[in-house]
Amino acid sequence: MSKVISAHAVSVDGYITGRDAGPGRGLGDGGTLFDWYSGGDTQSRVFDFFHLSEPSARVFDELAGRIGAVVAGRRTYEDSEHFGGGSPHPTAPLFLLSNRPAPELTERQTLVGDIKEAIALAKEAAGDKDVAVMGGGALTSALREGLVDEFVVHQVPILLGGGRPFFQELPSHVRVRLVEAVPAPGVTHLHYAVA
Repeated sequence: MSKVISAHAVSVDGYITGRDAGPGRGLGDGGTLFDWYSGGDTQSRVFDFFHLSEPSARVFDELAGRIGAVVAGRRTYEDSEHFGGGSPHPTAPLFLLSNRPAPELTERQTLVGDIKEAIALAKEAAGDKDVAVMGGGALTSALREGLVDEFVVHQVPILLGGGRPFFQELPSHVRVRLVEAVPAPGVTHLHYAVA
């Protein structure tokens, strides 16, 4: 059965972007969150332009290989310049979570206004693969609805001091269980299951 997962590079102080993130500025001053994508000599099997350390490649490729569809929030979509008309994953379709029109959508992108509907459509498209949720707002919406099975924090050893947080305010506690912790050069991969 398809799972709903999320994986983000996050600073030690909990940010997924730096200050001044936005269209044309990407992650703002938080670009160091992704240095580990090119900090090794092991080429990713899923994203051929990433060269990771061996432990990071193992974690990253295992996760990326599971993905059959992606749900992303509007801010992530805009900051990523519409993913170039595709998706953040090379083979998975994108379901854009937004209530505003998006005339620039392509055939690989679908606009959906509700997180429950977006996840349902993404699960259908993913088949026996998993659904990835991108963006702090989309992840928080999915957590509020009890739709998230797992998440991975790729914790980068930096304090950004500001930016957009990984998690937004939730109405109550969400219990999680650590599944795996993998230290790697420039990042520690923390894999959690939602209890």
